[in-house]
Amino acid sequence: MEQKKFPMTYTRAIKDLAIDDRPREKALKNGFQSLSSAELLAILVGSGTHGESVVDLCQRILNTFDNKLNNIAKLSIKDLTKQFKGIGTVRAITILAALELGRRYHSEKLPSRPQVTSSASVYDYMKMDLIHLHHEEFWMITLDRAKHITAKIRISTGGTHMTAVDPKIILKTAIDHLAEGIIIVHNHPSGNNYPSDNDDAITTQLHKSCSVIGIEFVDHVIVSETGYYSYLDNNRLR
Repeated sequence: MEQKKFPMTYTRAIKDLAIDDRPREKALKNGFQSLSSAELLAILVGSGTHGESVVDLCQRILNTFDNKLNNIAKLSIKDLTKQFKGIGTVRAITILAALELGRRYHSEKLPSRPQVTSSASVYDYMKMDLIHLHHEEFWMITLDRAKHITAKIRISTGGTHMTAVDPKIILKTAIDHLAEGIIIVHNHPSGNNYPSDNDDAITTQLHKSCSVIGIEFVDHVIVSETGYYSYLDNNRLR
C-alpha cells in the first residue's frame, strides 16, 4: 500500500532565521534602538506562517496600516486576528498590550508639573490620551498662576462625532481643584481639527463664566492625529 503523504507544515520562527537576522540577537548586540518596528513586533509574535517569516509577517501588518504603530493601536483584538493569518488571540493581546505600555511610558516621561507655554505644549501633553480613540472625549487641564499643570481630568466621553459637556461640571471641578486657570481639550476622531458650532458655543460659554468667577480661561484645544486647533492661536477667545 502506498503511504499517504501529508503536506509539510513549516513555520519560520525567529530561531529559523540566519543569526544576523534574528531580532533578539541584534537587540543583545546593538540594543533595541537598532531594530526596525517589524523586528520589535517579531519578538512579540515569535513565529510566522508557512512560507512567511515572522519578520515578514510583522512588516506586512505594518504595511497594511501605513507603517504607523498608532494605527495598529486603534485596532481591537478581533481586528488583528481576523485580518492576519498567524495572529491568534494571544498574539493580538501581546501586541496591543505592548502598544498600550508604550503609550503609558510616553506619559510617564513628562515632568510631574509641566508648564504650558503654548498650544503646541498642550497638544504634546494630551495627544497620547486622545489621538488613538474612535470616540470623543472631553478633558480639562487645571493650572496654577505660573501655568504649571496641576491636574488633567476627563470630563466626559461621547460618541464618534460629539460628547455632551455640562459647563457647570467643568466650573465646579475647576473650583474644587483651586485652579487659577483652565484649558479644555477634546478630540476629533475624524481627523478634522476645525471646531463645530457646538465647540464654539461651549467655548464662549466657559470663557464668559470663568471671567465671572476669577478663573483664567486659557485655551480650548481640539486634538486629532493630524494636528490640533487652538482657539487662542486663532484669536477666538472673546
